[in-house]
Amino acid sequence: MGRDETPRPGSDPGTGASRATVLGIGNLLWADEGFGVRCVEALQTRHEIPDDVRVIDGGTQGLYLIHHVQDADRLLIFDAVDYGEAPGTLVVVEGDAVPQYLGARKMSLHQTGFQEVLALARLTGRFPRDVVLIGCQPEELEDYGGSLRPVVKQALEDAIVRGLAVLSSWGIDLTRRSTPLEETAAVTLPHLALARYEGERPSEETACRIGDARFLARADA
Repeated sequence: MGRDETPRPGSDPGTGASRATVLGIGNLLWADEGFGVRCVEALQTRHEIPDDVRVIDGGTQGLYLIHHVQDADRLLIFDAVDYGEAPGTLVVVEGDAVPQYLGARKMSLHQTGFQEVLALARLTGRFPRDVVLIGCQPEELEDYGGSLRPVVKQALEDAIVRGLAVLSSWGIDLTRRSTPLEETAAVTLPHLALARYEGERPSEETACRIGDARFLARADA
């Protein structure tokens, strides 16, 4: 997922260095692969975001995220990463170890793409001085149209706490939002927001949940 056509508030294309960029990467449509995007969605929905902090749904855009990395003074990343741990396990990685962890066990092309983004940003000499990855071990990835599994959804709460602590260590203390976030300002499109997505998606009985049935082939065919 991810939107690269029309910039929206909180996800602008970058016109100068920000104090911090908070980036969620992954695909909302494949169950726990949406962990990173759900994290930034929750962070923005619950907290006031200062003008010099960017919150971005990076989706699966890969190299198209290069300018966000180059423009960031500090970069906080949320993502689902296969560490071979128990589902829901969180791992916080910093600095040069981040690309290594993202590529430990590649789950999808977006992780390969984002490794390249970090490498390219470093080669251009425009690399954040601080990079932190908060990764979560997924439970289920082969559920098209599915949502976060309960253990991963619970881990999201701890991930938000850890993310707030990272931002605080950078001198950025977010306050709880006093008024609801307007849909037009959200990093997640309205029809993909977690509550609506879970409430309106078709059941497994009425819709194929392992991909598009039009393109599936029988294993014994």
